[in-house]
Amino acid sequence: MQDSMPSDDGKTTIIVMGVCGAGKSALADRLSRSLDVGMVEADDFHSPENKRKMSAGEALTDADRLPWLDAVSLAARLQIYCTGGAIVACSSLKRTYRDRLRASLKSCRFIHLTGSRPLIKERLANRKGHFVGETLLDSQLAILEPLNDDEDGFALEISSPVDQLAERALKELRQAPPPVETIAS
Repeated sequence: MQDSMPSDDGKTTIIVMGVCGAGKSALADRLSRSLDVGMVEADDFHSPENKRKMSAGEALTDADRLPWLDAVSLAARLQIYCTGGAIVACSSLKRTYRDRLRASLKSCRFIHLTGSRPLIKERLANRKGHFVGETLLDSQLAILEPLNDDEDGFALEISSPVDQLAERALKELRQAPPPVETIAS
């Protein structure tokens, strides 16, 4: 079956990562529109059981997350096939999760959104209509493994407005090797 899967043709997938409430979806949306490539909202690929657990304030296990990560990878490959690129909003909290994404996607760059716990907690308290609330923040912070030096990516602090974050992200993506094939200068 692997042969019938769409190929990412070596295109770079940009993954906006971080804990709940960091602003992954907002930044990924801005980058997707700026670069004119498809966006993948990883939350859309959680199973009903995962959504139920998170709505109840239960942290997901690795076993819960692995099939979800595989679905996110496939969606990213479909976006690359259809639009020439992919921006993914996905927590990617652990190195093993990022490794799983990298195993499926030929090239990934990560943008790790970081911020103070009080700022993120405030954002989550004001969030409406989402199945992940502030009850999961502490469990996500507990398992968060920031990018290692050998991982392709960079961190952005989230206290600035999303448009400024997008400008900084685009500047960083254009400057840092390897070249991002989905970005036309």
